[in-house]
Amino acid sequence: MGHFDCVTPDANADSVRQCRTFRYRLRPTVKQTQRLEVALGLQCELYNAALEDRRGAWSWERRSVNYVHQCRTLTELREVRPEALDCGVTVCRGTLKRLERVFCAFYRRCARGETPGFPRFKARSRFDSLQWEDTSGWRLKPDARRVALRGIGDVKVLLHREVRGIPKAITVKREGHRWFVSIRCVEVEAMPLAPTGREVGIDLGVVNLVATSEGELVDGARLERKAAARLARAQRDLASKQWGSKRRARGKDRAAEHHRRVRNQRRDLAHKLSRKLVDDYDLIVVEDLAVRPHGPAPRAASAVRWGLRAERREGQVRAQSVDPRCRVGWAGPNARVQSPHGRLRSPMINEMLAVAAGRGHRIPLATLCAHKVWCEDHEDL
Repeated sequence: MGHFDCVTPDANADSVRQCRTFRYRLRPTVKQTQRLEVALGLQCELYNAALEDRRGAWSWERRSVNYVHQCRTLTELREVRPEALDCGVTVCRGTLKRLERVFCAFYRRCARGETPGFPRFKARSRFDSLQWEDTSGWRLKPDARRVALRGIGDVKVLLHREVRGIPKAITVKREGHRWFVSIRCVEVEAMPLAPTGREVGIDLGVVNLVATSEGELVDGARLERKAAARLARAQRDLASKQWGSKRRARGKDRAAEHHRRVRNQRRDLAHKLSRKLVDDYDLIVVEDLAVRPHGPAPRAASAVRWGLRAERREGQVRAQSVDPRCRVGWAGPNARVQSPHGRLRSPMINEMLAVAAGRGHRIPLATLCAHKVWCEDHEDL
């Protein structure tokens, strides 16, 4: 499945440079799996050592250490721990860059006055990804359906869809007993969509996943009801196991597998819904929900899911066309309207206009709010 990353308008505003990430399943052999596990352990050790270096430098010397300073120490690491560089220095740089992003997020939350959460050390069981931040150390072989990783070998990859654009970086991730590779590409060719002349409003609810202004209802709880019983049995089985035992470890893996299955089902349903909406309508109006990242109540958790689905829908629209045919408007006092070239604005006034492509006229935001009311009128159908 391809996941949208970003859209950057060019200077001439006639074309849009797109970056996308394509995710594929890996099928490593037993020996390749062992090498990947060893590489994860070494990179976890490097991550914790780099974090300790930053903490110690500030605590004892009041000295700030950044990504560039720590990259210079990788030359000394070759003499002390040569096995850490078996997969190449690019993987080590990716680990240090990962830590740099964590600290940047920490400083950003501090500046905003939010609860920062200082970066923590990671256990080996919770360090699940290797990052190649440039094109060295790996090579994709589409004809052979292999990806060559330095220090690992040629790993079989299930290319269920074509890789579009120019591959620039990859991330190999472990999820339970499965392995995946995410290939980040630039210069992805656009896929323009023909106008349909249709508009729709969408209301996101708890009983029904989606209610459209045309009276269509989508029930998203069916998959959760089927998975709830299996997950409950796995959790009861896990609670009866002794702490630290091998049986508890196996039970933990089974419960985690059920959670991943539910997550994949939700993502698949959201992707199919967004694809259908983008194909069928020119203007999509979505309710502007006040979504919180964490909430104690089930209704707050539902709001989080709706917000994630709306963001996915917005990204799907921008990823499909240079000049997107389909617009996503957000009805509400803090409505966000997408411009013709993929840039998002967050206006605080209700007179912001949404441009409808292919028609050459403008629609006031009040019209978007009317679409939202229209959706609410059809919610109970």
